[in-house]
Amino acid sequence: MDNLDDFLMTRPPTANRPLLGHTVLAVEDSRFASEALRLLSLRSGARIRRADSLHHARRHLRVYRPSVIIIDLGLPDGAGEDLIQELANTSPRVEVILGISGDVDAAERALNAGADGFIAKPIASLAAFQQAILDHLPADKQPPMPRNVSAEIIHPDRLAYRDDLAHVAEMLGDGQTGEQDLPQKLDYVTQFLSGLALSADDADLSAALIDLDHGTYSREQLSTEAMRLSKLVQDRIAAQSQI
Repeated sequence: MDNLDDFLMTRPPTANRPLLGHTVLAVEDSRFASEALRLLSLRSGARIRRADSLHHARRHLRVYRPSVIIIDLGLPDGAGEDLIQELANTSPRVEVILGISGDVDAAERALNAGADGFIAKPIASLAAFQQAILDHLPADKQPPMPRNVSAEIIHPDRLAYRDDLAHVAEMLGDGQTGEQDLPQKLDYVTQFLSGLALSADDADLSAALIDLDHGTYSREQLSTEAMRLSKLVQDRIAAQSQI
């Protein structure tokens, strides 16, 4: 064995580390949400890998097969439910497929696509995270009972939150989006920021996003809205830097 991590992956699950022996693939574009999933997985004994898009997830899956895959429904290159449907109909099937989103109405879409379950953002409770996976693992992969239920709430590094904001600022300021593609970009950025605000418990950002409805805007208004979003993100970056 190369290291302690490899050794632990051969160990059976325990009451304190119920996901020992499992590998989680997190398909999530937000670094902040990914950091939460990383902490939750490590606290549970699981190894974790990350893909930030459908393209990278499919590349991962050509090389190895995780036992658990957690898929955000809003990804930069498509809908997460498309990957859920692919995996749900692939044999051998990934043991546990979960959808995640900051939109609670997305649960139905994930389940209809073939997901075993759904986790609403923010993902912070260690006990809820573990239960969402254990509910769908086969009996021979379950930890011994009684299982220790942790009350721990994880708190990802705020640097990851600032990284997400900086990523959005770069997207909005790259100047490479034509008028035709601007509505799609703004829709993606808005849903990304909405999920990020939930995950980071940023009430000010959530409130600023409530009145956005790009489908009702003219082309001229879309450009103005892009600049407004860019300023909003820059203001949040500045506010975070002062914390």
